[in-house]
Amino acid sequence: MAAGAGGSAGGAGAKSGSIMSPVLIAGCFVIMAGFAIRASFGVFQIPIATEFGWPRSDFSMAIAIQNLAWGIGQPIFGAIAERFGDRKAIILGALSYAAGLVLSAYAVTPGQMQLLEILVGFGIAGTGFGVILAVVGRAARPEHRSLALGITTAAGSAGQVLGAPFAAAMLDHYPWQTVFMIFAVIILSVLVVLPLMRAPVRATRAEIEESMSAVLGKALRDPSFAMIFMGFFSCGYQLAFITAHFPALVTQMCGPIDPHGFLASMGITSTARLGAVAISLVGLANIGGSILAGWLGNRYTKKYLLAGIYTARTIIAAAFIMLPITPTSVILFSIGMGALWLATVPLTSGLVAQLYGLRYMGTLYGIVFLSHQLGSFMGVWLGGRMFDAYGNYTEVWWIGVAVGAFSALIHLPIDERRGGPEPARAV
Repeated sequence: MAAGAGGSAGGAGAKSGSIMSPVLIAGCFVIMAGFAIRASFGVFQIPIATEFGWPRSDFSMAIAIQNLAWGIGQPIFGAIAERFGDRKAIILGALSYAAGLVLSAYAVTPGQMQLLEILVGFGIAGTGFGVILAVVGRAARPEHRSLALGITTAAGSAGQVLGAPFAAAMLDHYPWQTVFMIFAVIILSVLVVLPLMRAPVRATRAEIEESMSAVLGKALRDPSFAMIFMGFFSCGYQLAFITAHFPALVTQMCGPIDPHGFLASMGITSTARLGAVAISLVGLANIGGSILAGWLGNRYTKKYLLAGIYTARTIIAAAFIMLPITPTSVILFSIGMGALWLATVPLTSGLVAQLYGLRYMGTLYGIVFLSHQLGSFMGVWLGGRMFDAYGNYTEVWWIGVAVGAFSALIHLPIDERRGGPEPARAV
């Protein structure tokens, strides 16, 4: 059997009737650490731009390149994991992540920062959803798989809860370069759980005998795969734009914090602090949202759940920009959008596994995730470019609303009646 099995076939916890297993716990730890760092980059935008006098679009381009490199690296790391083993892919990803952070701390020009974010992006790919969800998916029993994917996705949200406030707190005491160094140590700490990342290849005999090129060819010719690919674009656009620019948007457009109000009593005394807390609230709300999405994915048709999530996102985003932006609306938006934030991930990855099997799930999901990151690139870059041009984020926000509506519609024609291991049940 190929080395992509990620170790011995006796994946820890794979035979247990419980959903919790060492593989799931270790996978959650890796995802949490990686996403805590990744979700905090928006907090660095103003300190870095202020220190060097960069226009907003320069730092936005660095984060946009990071997201694009993440997308390009995802199918590559998925293929590395399936060919050479999951743990080797994760080690390579963690080393790339740490190297990118350390070297970025020494960047003094936009070009240097943008170039080094390629390393960070590849590091996120090697320690992110494409590799980790494939391991967790193989380790989980079929009846638990969608929920296990939801729990792992929720761990990413937990990292987001911790990452942005932690970065903001560190920036109160240390220069941003030192915080990048601290983050490099944190991402290297994931290596201690790698002995637990062992899972069998849960695949049919036909899937094992079928080559990667044959499976890829079948998927790339399938209109449903193309729809999944295109639909994931708006998810990346919205998430990356909000992560990178929402703290700055809140600082610019939000009304003043009442010094005697509830937020002030919680230590939120400025719009800058509110922006960081907003990103944390998004992650906090999505812990429940991701787990619920995974649970529902075991019981209802995934394409309809995805269409519903994108529709709800579209409504929430449109309402937020149309109404006055106040501290209260920021909090409500963060909770509402947060509940839907990564809820698409367990459903999309589960749909890929359902339609095309588990053997090459990492590579196939990595290709789909490339669309997500193309959207991320556009959301981050366009946000900075339009801000520099118009002095606000209104136009780029409405583009996000439009692509969200497109994703809601394009999921509806997907044909789930394929020969996957878990046929979808009709609503």
